[in-house]
Amino acid sequence: MKCPFCNHENDKVVDSRESKEGESIRRRRECLQCGKRFTTYERIDEIPYMVVKKDGRRERFDRQKVLNGLMRACEKRPVSIGKLEQIVNEAEGLVVDSPDRERAATDIGELIMDRLKKLDKVAYVRFASVYMDFKDVKEFVSELNALLKASEGQSDKGAVRKQ
Repeated sequence: MKCPFCNHENDKVVDSRESKEGESIRRRRECLQCGKRFTTYERIDEIPYMVVKKDGRRERFDRQKVLNGLMRACEKRPVSIGKLEQIVNEAEGLVVDSPDRERAATDIGELIMDRLKKLDKVAYVRFASVYMDFKDVKEFVSELNALLKASEGQSDKGAVRKQ
């Protein structure tokens, strides 16, 4: 916070209280350079974080919606709710860190799929079947085959390391 009188950047808060409406905080500050006092007001940032859907629609980012989708994908799977919360936190961080306060749904979906692929293959396939919106069985089988090949490649590497 710069002092409005001398532009010095260091000050101290002398008094702090809520406004009458409770929508902002009023702070009395004192410049450490010139000693003059000034008032600042702080408000909660209410501009929502948005997700841009494939069809161009924009909707608010909803943590609970992401968590619900993950919980459906991980139903009856040995995945803790803590791990799912961690994925949701990463997805939310992706949106929050965006300079435009919005992110493409595909970016969020890719992040989630990447995390699920490492966490639980069955949950990954379940999530991918909804997220990727497969048109027919061939597309679904193609994704499964790619997953199997990647899995076999990892097990081959593990076999080489053991020798």
